Amino acid sequence: MIKSFKLENLDCANCAAKIESEILKIDGVISASVSFMAQKVTIETGDDFDIILKKVKAVINRVEPDCELVLA
Repeated sequence: MIKSFKLENLDCANCAAKIESEILKIDGVISASVSFMAQKVTIETGDDFDIILKKVKAVINRVEPDCELVLA
């Protein structure tokens, strides 16, 4: 399953790279891409998307506390 989400308040390309790197370490994530220019994250997973999404939110909050994942 591949899903994309908008990111709000992503401040720099370096933070985007850090977030992408950390998301790729999450078990169950097949691929991930974080675009600073598009302010977007794309995640490909196998199963348990809801659990993985919670972990992705935690990574974003840890790396860039002001950044927010928009689910709507």
